[in-house]
Amino acid sequence: MSPRLLTFDDLPASFADVDDLEEFMSRPTAETVAELAALEGDVIVLGVAGKMGVGLATLVKRAAPGKRVVGVARFSEEGVQQRLEDAGVETIVADLLDPDAVEALPKLPNVLYMAGLKFDGSGREDLLWAMNTLVPSYVGRAFRNSRIVALSTIHVYPWSDPRQGGVDEETPPTARPGEYANSVVGRERVFQYLSRRHGTPGRIVRFVYAIDMRYGVMQEVATWVRDGVPIPLATGNINVQWQGDAINAFARLLTRVETPTTPINIGGPENISIRRLAQTFGRLLGVEPVFEGTESDLALLVNCDRALAELGNPVVPVERMTAWVADWVARDQPTYGKPSKFQVRNGIF
Repeated sequence: MSPRLLTFDDLPASFADVDDLEEFMSRPTAETVAELAALEGDVIVLGVAGKMGVGLATLVKRAAPGKRVVGVARFSEEGVQQRLEDAGVETIVADLLDPDAVEALPKLPNVLYMAGLKFDGSGREDLLWAMNTLVPSYVGRAFRNSRIVALSTIHVYPWSDPRQGGVDEETPPTARPGEYANSVVGRERVFQYLSRRHGTPGRIVRFVYAIDMRYGVMQEVATWVRDGVPIPLATGNINVQWQGDAINAFARLLTRVETPTTPINIGGPENISIRRLAQTFGRLLGVEPVFEGTESDLALLVNCDRALAELGNPVVPVERMTAWVADWVARDQPTYGKPSKFQVRNGIF
């Protein structure tokens, strides 16, 4: 039976509840189905229990039901492991900080690496660095004969003038204030070193802000507008992408690996104004937004032309995401309570 696909002609008007949202979020595109069918071998998702990992593993299994799909995590949150198994994903409980546990994992030929630490690192900077540099070293060695598509972040980039179109992959990752960005530069360099040393094909995925009804820049701005919280304008421009589009891109990159591994920006092509976004939510929610400060000359904005050339445009447009989020916030539906902190400019998350 063919999976229900993510297509522009089948976008819903809204989502009834979390189950409805998660079913839609994990739909593969026709391109994902075709490319995973041609991909040799099974797939393992490391760090599967995070916000994106569950949907990603489920999407891969829906797109390629004949493949073995394995998800690895500590599974500290109740119910996540069962959700994956119900979707047909095999689960393994393991601590990726344990090199012996990583070495014991099945050496499947395709690795989607989602592990990392960001917001929980304050006060445990040693753990932040261990997760973001030691774990890649264990994985890069243990899976040196596999393809590795590894999660990174746009926070490795310098701030730039949004009028110049955003930074591209030719911009070197820059050590910026705050240990998170520096540790992710370390993550990238470890994967690059081991890829070059062992001839491991891969891609390093510099993700923009992903949009889900339960978290992300849009959910935060819409909630601030609804509640009368002043909208900070200093970081006045952003990129976003529907999370379902993002995880489809992530899976498809398994068919576009390079040796040694190379970076690619994954996100929507639009330069989105925070002020205009808040004003749109104000119209949809019937509330006049309140603003704080003014737009800086610099923003954390990236150029996604390479991804558009390789993968095509995202399916879900900004206008539809905005309407979905406004409806979700107006109905006070569940959120993760994990802010993106897009407005933070000192690098300390």
